[in-house]
Amino acid sequence: MREVVLDTETTGIDPKDGHRIIEIGCVELLDRRLTGRHFHVYINPEREVEEGAFAVHGISDEFLSDKPLFADVANDFMQFVKGARLVIHNAAFDIGFLDMELERLGGLLGKMGDHCGVVDTLMMAREKHPGQRNSLDALCKRYMVDNSQRDLHGALLDAEILADVYLTMTGGQTALLLAGQGAESDTNSHGVTSIRRLDPSKRGALKVVMPSPAELDAHAERLAAIEKAAGFVVWEGSAG
Repeated sequence: MREVVLDTETTGIDPKDGHRIIEIGCVELLDRRLTGRHFHVYINPEREVEEGAFAVHGISDEFLSDKPLFADVANDFMQFVKGARLVIHNAAFDIGFLDMELERLGGLLGKMGDHCGVVDTLMMAREKHPGQRNSLDALCKRYMVDNSQRDLHGALLDAEILADVYLTMTGGQTALLLAGQGAESDTNSHGVTSIRRLDPSKRGALKVVMPSPAELDAHAERLAAIEKAAGFVVWEGSAG
């Protein structure tokens, strides 16, 4: 399967307010492996970059003044992503901007959905980690992906970091093979570690540690306190 991890930088938050794309960065995955192929371009948005956006990515109006227009790079970009599944963090943001840019070209190239499927890693992370922070920086920390060079956002750097996060988040989990043999673990081509059961003859004796009388008394006192607060019996039974 061919996937393209994509990120953009923009002049502001909402394309409906006339904000434009100023940078596109993409890296290619083939069968879940980075191929080394990438697409990267800066774009003259024909408008000013908002102060808040500049604080995020550090790309100035002066820097963009001699860069090509989106119309000049659109065909090359669409050829790079065509037929791939796009992997994007907060996909609605980037796809919204890309579709608006394509619309400005008269609709001749259609919309992104006409050429590519999309995987939103933000939605994926929210399903896997409900109630937690799921920004790209937070996911880097959670999955131990190095983002030490990411002082400012940059589309190509963020795409490379997101590729590492995506591969770890979707393929780094441990699969338990209950019918396996031997004591060693294998890693398949997708990076999934399969843990096999130990041979029973090689297992050490299970050590059983019994609680002391003092620990049993403390446990009983704790249960009594919980029962009193809750107004019902939490647990009944023999401690022996």
